[in-house]
Amino acid sequence: MTFVVSDACIKCKHTDCVEVCPVDCFYEGPNFLVISPDECIDCALCEPECPVDAIFSEDELPDDEQGYLELNAELCETWPNITEKKDPLPEAEEWADIKNKREHLDMG
Repeated sequence: MTFVVSDACIKCKHTDCVEVCPVDCFYEGPNFLVISPDECIDCALCEPECPVDAIFSEDELPDDEQGYLELNAELCETWPNITEKKDPLPEAEEWADIKNKREHLDMG
């Protein structure tokens, strides 16, 4: 089992979740974070830290966001590991409540 970063993170990229992860399984792209499914230990510490509710347990991932499980697994292979909290993106507040942001994902 793993946790998955979903659509709500795009263009927000809060990193509160990174700071509590005991195994450093987060990876950072230009406007999105992902979790490595091979490194996640299913501790659930990250989920309540996300201010935009973008993190789900694999078995609770909404049906319309199932593609994010594979996307997290793919992108963690090329993006750098992130272990310390950073400021969210400047536009995070205006994007926080927008749904279906996949087209805005910068895969850098």
